[in-house]
Amino acid sequence: MKTFKILIMILAISVALYEQVSDDKNIYVMVIAIAVFMYGMMQLSVKTPSKNQEKEEQDVE
Repeated sequence: MKTFKILIMILAISVALYEQVSDDKNIYVMVIAIAVFMYGMMQLSVKTPSKNQEKEEQDVE
């Protein structure tokens, strides 16, 4: 599943970059591609632990 998300994100950024370089730019395609990329980054970074996790656990005790 992680590999699938990474592939979708690479595809979205590729589409956004292609739209940026083309002569007739479509802003809606670029916005959707960037939104898909940001959503994918959010999904991949959910499992990354916080730097302040130890401090938060000490505050609870």
